[in-house]
Amino acid sequence: MTTTPAAPAPDERRDRSRWVILGLATLSAGLTGPGQTIGVSVFVDRFVEDLSLTRDQVGAAYLVGTLSGAALLPWVGRQIDQRGVRLTQMVIGACFALALVNMSLVNGLVWLAVGFAGIRFLGQGSLSLVSTVTVSLRFRERRGTALGIFATLTAGLMALVPVLLSLVIDSIGWRRAWLVAAGAIACTVVPIAFFGLTSMPRGTRGSVVGGAALHDGVNDLPGTSRETGDFDRGEALRTRSFWMIAAVSGTTGMLSTALNFHQIDLMGEAGISETAAAALFLPQVIGSTLAGLVVGSLADRLGLRFLPAAGMVLLICAHLLGSMLSTGAIVIVYSMVLGATGGAVRTASSTLLPGWFGTTHLGSIQGSLTFFNVAASAIGPVVLSLTQGALDDYSPALVALAVIPAAALVFSLFPDPKRRALD
Repeated sequence: MTTTPAAPAPDERRDRSRWVILGLATLSAGLTGPGQTIGVSVFVDRFVEDLSLTRDQVGAAYLVGTLSGAALLPWVGRQIDQRGVRLTQMVIGACFALALVNMSLVNGLVWLAVGFAGIRFLGQGSLSLVSTVTVSLRFRERRGTALGIFATLTAGLMALVPVLLSLVIDSIGWRRAWLVAAGAIACTVVPIAFFGLTSMPRGTRGSVVGGAALHDGVNDLPGTSRETGDFDRGEALRTRSFWMIAAVSGTTGMLSTALNFHQIDLMGEAGISETAAAALFLPQVIGSTLAGLVVGSLADRLGLRFLPAAGMVLLICAHLLGSMLSTGAIVIVYSMVLGATGGAVRTASSTLLPGWFGTTHLGSIQGSLTFFNVAASAIGPVVLSLTQGALDDYSPALVALAVIPAAALVFSLFPDPKRRALD
């Protein structure tokens, strides 16, 4: 007599599906690489040579394009809230592929700036945003752990992007490399959304995990939407807690981007070769990985009250270490601490938003935060360059700029009575 294997229980199926969603969202976030600084960097020399531009002109186009694209991210967040992550990701993926095709056609400074606006808005901004919201919506329990894994694996995937793009450029040229990247996005990001995100709700208002609404059940809190107790974007932006998250994550984005953008020059002043300086991105990935996993676990077990402040302590330490770089172990420690700062703050910020403000309007709130982060990252290299020029050396510039995370640290220590309790 044969017996039919028992079907998995509904809770077991839901548990399996959410980890599948985590994997798909991580892959989608990793595919933002062609729109990230780490991916664009391998094309800079080609732009300078083939378009007869200076590095300053390329940098200016990048700044203008990044800031222009960032301005639209709050609108993308509203679309996620209204239409759901599945449809939004399909549209973003298709448009991102077209924007990459456009990059293969650029022939001047203005077109390059427009191209940068497209890939930064759709890749670094929109696709990262929808992927993060997908994970936050699918997990309520163990959300911190899930976001820690998400941030860690995403960083690892993006670290492969410049290597792969460099190989393609060497083989078939930089214009065709953009076309290859466009094809990869069209053949992965859109199918992931269409076939893989079918279990996701059509909008964040209908988000369900384990049969329960994806908000924390706080009803009629002062200053929140009466229907669910969740904050809408306007309500969230009127809290000190949102601006604390924005200050911490924006400071990290601005200064981490600045340090990475000028890493070769910074290391060169310390007597470190260009090859060795480039290799020091690996310790950053290790530091980011460890910090993301640790912070995600602590978020689930202990809460997040002082984790943003801890991220600022790490950033201050990175600046102080960077001000005294020399050949030897200190550069490894510096790189790991800088990477740990990014991993810790990204995980903490992504966990705090749904925990403090709910998920009903998560896309809109996350979109506003992403706007500030992208804008801050755009001005970071300029801020460091100007400070270094004024003080004639990187060491005093890094010490001076450490005042910014110190101020954010102090700001993060004061509680806000308007937010829901997560501590």
